[in-house]
Amino acid sequence: MRKFTNPLDNIHVASPCSANWDEMFGDDRKRHCGDCKLNVYNLSNMTRREAEDLLVNSEGRLCVRFFRRADGTVLTKNCPVGWQAVKRRMCVSRRQLFRWWLEYSAEFLLLIYSNLSRTTKRSV
Repeated sequence: MRKFTNPLDNIHVASPCSANWDEMFGDDRKRHCGDCKLNVYNLSNMTRREAEDLLVNSEGRLCVRFFRRADGTVLTKNCPVGWQAVKRRMCVSRRQLFRWWLEYSAEFLLLIYSNLSRTTKRSV
């Protein structure tokens, strides 16, 4: 007789979807995908129990979004250490993007200012 294992330990994605989570409508737990016309559930924003219940009680095709740790386990909301690490990485990425934007905006403004000052000197 086969031993029952945790459904979160058996998640396998046959063909990952390329749809962008940020472009879907909904909340942090469930969003609607306009491409496949299905709801996409964010397992990593659910408690372990909620994610397990969703997987066990789903019928047919189920679209999910999740983060998998290096050890292969799925990250859930009630794992504060792992979830904080993901949030920290996202925050660092946002800060890097802001710094990049600020740096290039400053360069762009300096370029405009230098071209403007050259034009003003020539016309005088």
